[in-house]
Amino acid sequence: MTTVLLHPCYFGPISQFAALVQADKVIFENEDNYQKQTYRNRMHIYGANGKLQLNIPIKHSGDKSQHQKYREVKIENDFQWQKQHWKSLQTVYRTSPFFEFYEDDFQPLYEKKYKFLLDFNYACMDLALECLQKDLKYSKTEEFILEPKNVKNGRSLVQAKNTKEFELEPYPQVFQAKYGFINDLSIVDLIFNEGPNAPNYLENQELGSI
Repeated sequence: MTTVLLHPCYFGPISQFAALVQADKVIFENEDNYQKQTYRNRMHIYGANGKLQLNIPIKHSGDKSQHQKYREVKIENDFQWQKQHWKSLQTVYRTSPFFEFYEDDFQPLYEKKYKFLLDFNYACMDLALECLQKDLKYSKTEEFILEPKNVKNGRSLVQAKNTKEFELEPYPQVFQAKYGFINDLSIVDLIFNEGPNAPNYLENQELGSI
C-alpha cells in the first residue's frame, strides 16, 4: 500500500501526476508555508518559442518578515491573468489532438474568480483527475510535519527549479519539430496531446525514489 504526500499545484508537472497515479493513497500538504518559484502559482507549457511559463499573480502580505501559510495566499485578480492564460492555452494547443475534446471543461476554470490560490489549485487538480478518469479520494494534512513517516514524500515535486530531473518517455508535442521533446511540462501538455492514453502513460513512468 503506497501513500504519497504531494502539494496541490497549478496544473502540476507530469512527474507529480505520475507519482499520484501510481500511488494507492494520496495526501495533499495543506499546512505548509508559501514559497516562491514553485508550481504553486506557475506552470510550464510548450509554446511556439519553446518552454512558456504562466504565472498566477498573488497578493503579498504586508509584513515580509512573516511566513504566509499557503492556504492563506490570495490571488491578485486586478490583473486579467485568467484571460491571458486561457488565451495562451488556446493559442498553443489549438492544433493538439485533444484540445477541442477538453476545451469546454477547462474554459469555466478561467472565468470563475477565486479568492485563494489553494482553492483554485484544488479545482485544477480535480479537473485534471477528471480528464485522466482517475477517481481519487485524496485527503489533506492537518499539521505540517517536516519529516513524515510511512509515506513517500513527493513534496519536492512542487519546486519549479527541481534539481532532480525525471527523464520521462517522449510523447508527441505540438512544436516538437522545432525544439524537440521538452521534458516534464504541465499535465495539461500531456492531456491535450495524449488524451485518453494519458493515464496509461503516467502509470508507466519510472520515477525512482522521489
